[in-house]
Amino acid sequence: MSDKRLVRRQSDKMFMGVASGVADYIGIDPVIVRLIFVLLTLWHGWGLLIYFVLAIVMPVEDEVSVSAKANAFDDEEIIIKDA
Repeated sequence: MSDKRLVRRQSDKMFMGVASGVADYIGIDPVIVRLIFVLLTLWHGWGLLIYFVLAIVMPVEDEVSVSAKANAFDDEEIIIKDA
C-alpha cells in the first residue's frame, strides 16, 4: 500500500495549496491541475465549488507529517533523580 496522502501542500502553493496537493497525489504537473480548475470555473462555476470543498476537507501537509510515536525502553534507560 502506498504512503501517498491527499494533503494541501504548503511548499508549492499559489492560493491554498489544493492544486499542488492534488497534482502531487496524482503525479502530474500542478499547472495542469490549475488549468483544469480554471476551465471548470468557466464552465458554470464548478471549479470554484470543488476547489473550496477540497480546501476545507484536505488537511494541511504540516499537520499530517507530524505524528507522535512512543518508543519502548528497557530498565537501563530509566534514570532516577536523587537516588
